[in-house]
Amino acid sequence: MTPVSRKIPATVITGFLGAGKTTLLRHVIAQAGGRRIAVIVNEFGETGVDGDLLRGCGAACDDDSIVELANGCLCCTVADDFVPTMEALIDRPNPPDHILIETSGLALPKPLLKAFDWPGVRNRVTVDGVIAVIDGPAAATGRFADDPTAVAAQAAEDPSLDHDNPLAEVFGDQVNAADLILLNKADLLDAAGRAAAEAAIRAAGPRRPPLIETRECRIDPAVLLGLGAAAEDDLAARPSHHDAEDGAHEHNDFESFTVPLPPAADPEALAARLARVAADYGVLRMKGFVAVADKPLRLLVQGVGSRFRHQYERPWAPGEERQGRLVVIGETGLDRAGILAALTA
Repeated sequence: MTPVSRKIPATVITGFLGAGKTTLLRHVIAQAGGRRIAVIVNEFGETGVDGDLLRGCGAACDDDSIVELANGCLCCTVADDFVPTMEALIDRPNPPDHILIETSGLALPKPLLKAFDWPGVRNRVTVDGVIAVIDGPAAATGRFADDPTAVAAQAAEDPSLDHDNPLAEVFGDQVNAADLILLNKADLLDAAGRAAAEAAIRAAGPRRPPLIETRECRIDPAVLLGLGAAAEDDLAARPSHHDAEDGAHEHNDFESFTVPLPPAADPEALAARLARVAADYGVLRMKGFVAVADKPLRLLVQGVGSRFRHQYERPWAPGEERQGRLVVIGETGLDRAGILAALTA
């Protein structure tokens, strides 16, 4: 057992869908410097993609160090999933030196932080810091509120404003739980876009964590690890839209489903088709893998709104079925039949 005097530090990585959380994890793990790092990945939806991505990042990412908790947001399944997982990690003969926790893009961080006060966890693990990864271009265009200008003005007059838009609530809660904000994809912003993104972040609530601009979440792990925040001890300083509800929120604001994808002939044409479908049907996020005809490598496809990127991620394993799959995430009411027909036509 880990001595009480030496708590294992844990870093919570939060952020909206597609902001770059998994990319950040890959960078940190790849630069572990000999430290034993365990990773807990939580995804919203029935098909885990992020854990698969992490396992492909090299020798530092062995299966025993990555725990994937799919099909349930950690903020809603603390007792059933998170606490037993943490206890299993810290009870190992050689417990990790540091634990990284990637939350779902739809998760509220505060209920998860409260879980570090559970008896089996509190004396052995501390929240070293909460990192919020923000998609710079998305924040700059007000993707988290119906009218970001009006919301910012109202927030300035009434800091206790309760946002009606669930996306704004998620964004605000993630920012206000953070000890450090990474404004990612900063290379896609001009000066005006950068100012708009920062204004959206600052309008999210009263907390003012330091902000660092990143490109593809490239940052020295020494900047992220060792913050010593002990976030579990200052929850009152991390306001949430749902404090009055003890951190609860309804995930029926969002839904996800998985679409099987046949092999693609042209990655560029596939990305363009996905972008059109996302725009036509109001999809928030798509991510997954697909086989490309005559190519031995698996293609990773990721999109936020109608903005997509793709890259060959790893070779298909011997005997692995070359079956593509795509997770589609959006607000409740998605036209599943229409999306499925458009993607598989």
